[in-house]
Amino acid sequence: MQTPIAEELAKRQKSISVAEFFEKNRHILGFDSAPRALITTVKEAVDNSLDACEEAGILPDILVQVERGEGDYLIIIVEDNGPGIVKAQIPKVFAKLLYGSRFHALKQSRGQQGIGISAAVLYSQITAGKYTKIISRVDHKSPAHYFELMINTSTNEPDILKDEIIEWVRPHGTRIEIEMGASYVKGRKQSVYEYLKSTAIINPHARIRLVEPDGNEILFERATDEIPKQAEEVLPHPHGIELGTLIKMLQHTERQKLAPFLRYSFSKIGLQTAEEICDAAGLDREGDPHDLTRNDAMKLLDAFKKVKIMAPSTNSLSPITEDLIYKGLKKEYSVDFIATAARKPAIYSGNPFVIEVGIAYGGNLPKEDKVNLMRFANRVPLLYQQGACALTHAVENIKWKQYGIGQPGGGLPIGPFILLIHIASVNVPFTSESKDAVADIEIIEEETELAVKEVARKLKTYLGKQGDLQKRREKEVIITKILPLLAKKVSSIVDKDVPDIQPVVANIMGNLLVKRTIEKGTESQSGVHFVSLSIRNYGATQKKFKLHQILPGEIKSPSPPPTNIVSLGNNYDYIWDVTVSPAGAKAFRFMLEGADENELKYMEEVIVEGLEEDDVTGAKAVGEF
Repeated sequence: MQTPIAEELAKRQKSISVAEFFEKNRHILGFDSAPRALITTVKEAVDNSLDACEEAGILPDILVQVERGEGDYLIIIVEDNGPGIVKAQIPKVFAKLLYGSRFHALKQSRGQQGIGISAAVLYSQITAGKYTKIISRVDHKSPAHYFELMINTSTNEPDILKDEIIEWVRPHGTRIEIEMGASYVKGRKQSVYEYLKSTAIINPHARIRLVEPDGNEILFERATDEIPKQAEEVLPHPHGIELGTLIKMLQHTERQKLAPFLRYSFSKIGLQTAEEICDAAGLDREGDPHDLTRNDAMKLLDAFKKVKIMAPSTNSLSPITEDLIYKGLKKEYSVDFIATAARKPAIYSGNPFVIEVGIAYGGNLPKEDKVNLMRFANRVPLLYQQGACALTHAVENIKWKQYGIGQPGGGLPIGPFILLIHIASVNVPFTSESKDAVADIEIIEEETELAVKEVARKLKTYLGKQGDLQKRREKEVIITKILPLLAKKVSSIVDKDVPDIQPVVANIMGNLLVKRTIEKGTESQSGVHFVSLSIRNYGATQKKFKLHQILPGEIKSPSPPPTNIVSLGNNYDYIWDVTVSPAGAKAFRFMLEGADENELKYMEEVIVEGLEEDDVTGAKAVGEF
């Protein structure tokens, strides 16, 4: 009797190790090309280093070194000063896929699945047939452990080729050395250099040193000593929770009553709120949650929307903050304008997320290129699949023309600016396991669009002011060219000295006019000079500033006396706090003794601190000292 075909087919079926699956589908994890394999490996190792340092309260010092191996192979070394890894965990962390501590934790972290660095180890042994070298040490009193590891793809378990204690200079930290088929590229957005530069911007507390294959060293210095706030593990928020997830929670809870289940399974639900939800759903507060049907679960979901529940806690998140985004951009780019914005927490699938945005404009940035869009998720740069990302789509949806920015044909805007977008979330909804793009979730796009519009408005205000300043400069150039010629011509006609036209220029421009006059004392006052600083406000608004006069000696009989006097070596900086109303005037007088004519001739010019240069005539204007 012939065996049924179904039984023959059944004999061929067997379970597949996760390591075997990714061995044949490495592109899913970001190892689909030689350049990208290198970036993915560096990314996963650096992410682990940053997470470990932050969890231990250590300011990260990370070395990334890429060396030439045999043939087309590259050797990648990533070393950190983190807390190290205990010996028993080292093989599993680096040579077992889907092994980690963060998958079930509801808090923000760079990695979640426990795939990243072990996938790099797997790729190494596939392409180069080499083992990975690991050194780790937990403190200066403990030994440094050295491992040589590979992955048994049939069992997804570590193969330990060497396990020994060695001497290592670091008191604590971890080092991975891995060889693989990869290529090092320069001059592209998708490169190790650009990845580390982006990482340094979004992690301004980290110091990262890159050693390229040719020996060239690049240091990304930290901009702050402030370690990011640690995210705390929290319960899911009821807003945005999905039906299947709620049914699973009801089936597996240890609570025997519905109200306590709600109170202790979700964040921001107290006893009173739990009872209100039960009543709104028409369900018994004392009922057993295990007995609830699918229809009952749907009633609970509907009640979550009806009952007022407090906004989710942000303790599970660790946003960068606007201040540190500003510092990160300023550290790596020389630009004319930077603005930042951060949205309040929103909810996706029961988990909170925050969108943060920074915009940097001008400087040497190319004027005719598309915006340099920098996307980040949980402090990690997203270098690939920009066009498939919700953060990109949110930028494309904005009508940039209304903010003074070109957007020919729609899509991304054009101009000399960088747009940084960061999503901080307990669970970022990536489009794939390679974590290159954020999925098109409506609430995420909405929040991103609102945040970007906020910085776009700030940029529009800045560009408007720049336009006004340009018009003022053009007007002032015309005035300062024409008026002197007119004054000189008229003076020659009437046979009189050429008058001082600065008051006229200040009046036309609506500026603050500063004029210094020096008069010599009488014959009985040998070596005495009287100095007067007169100020008139031709503008339409009140002017507040500090008036500085730097002199080589002490002044006598000042009226009014200076607010402050600062010693500058052999000189003194005399400072007056000044407020002048529109059309108002002030005068400051003092006497100098023993100053010769040469000293007076080369006396430092008057400095106005706190006003723009275009708003002052007759003195040097500077920002705050």
